Amino acid sequence: MKILLCNRAERPGSAWQRELQAALPAVPIDPWQPGMAAEYDWALVWNPPQQLFDEQPQLKVAFNLGAGVDKLLSLRLPPALQVLRLQDAGMAVQMAEYVCHALIDFFRQLGVYRAQQRQGLWQPHAARERRAYPVGILGLGVLGTRVARAVQAFDFPVLGWSRTPRAVAGVRCFAGAGELDAFLAASRVLVCLLPLTATTRGLVDRARLRCLQPGGCLINIARGDLVVEDDLRAVLDDGHLAAAVLDVMAEEPLPAGHWLWSHPKVTLTPHISAMTLRREAVAQIAQAVQTGLRGEALPGLVDRARGY
Repeated sequence: MKILLCNRAERPGSAWQRELQAALPAVPIDPWQPGMAAEYDWALVWNPPQQLFDEQPQLKVAFNLGAGVDKLLSLRLPPALQVLRLQDAGMAVQMAEYVCHALIDFFRQLGVYRAQQRQGLWQPHAARERRAYPVGILGLGVLGTRVARAVQAFDFPVLGWSRTPRAVAGVRCFAGAGELDAFLAASRVLVCLLPLTATTRGLVDRARLRCLQPGGCLINIARGDLVVEDDLRAVLDDGHLAAAVLDVMAEEPLPAGHWLWSHPKVTLTPHISAMTLRREAVAQIAQAVQTGLRGEALPGLVDRARGY
């Protein structure tokens, strides 16, 4: 087996290459460059160019160095190519941290108190009841289930929606298109954790945002294109939603002058809710390669037809 490494965020000879080679000493791992011979079996990739797949049509496996595979699947890939993605690798706990921070900041009105501090104003506000702030997790995969468990620890009612039926202890579960509106209507805080596919792009539009209970909060840590941003602006401006916490946007980096930068009800972060942890990722990649060498079923296999 020979492996190509194409991580466009790193230079050849980077820590990624050194640590992968140390974990797989018997497998040659070469940084990709244009024009390389078509003699590689696997490619480890992050935001690869189309040129890589055009020049390496013999590849058997592409391992995406992250959980989201929408950008990779938008390329013209060899028909028989198997696509793998990282499964958790330290990302789930980061997402749970992020969501709990955003949820508690909103629920405890800490933004209000920060503003009062700047004004020199000492003014307590009435405590809210958790039962009045049910949290809906839109997407109950590995990451969504971990987030749901974390939110449960703070005694909020937790709901979950998935494409197909799931059972998660302590979570009121909904499934399928026919139960989406009922799930939204039962939620005041909505956490987006769906993969981006042809069917989920623009799913969270004005009509669905208005299904949420009034005075709620949207937390999006999945993909920006799940949410119709102009529709989000409308429901923030008319008061139906009280806040939005966005780690992902339709265009990244967010352009200067975009309304999201300055909207008083919006909190932004630059796509950092769950960053790939190299040590955990290298261990998972090495295990997958060794599994492949043994001829066993590969973990983290993406269904290219479904998009995740």
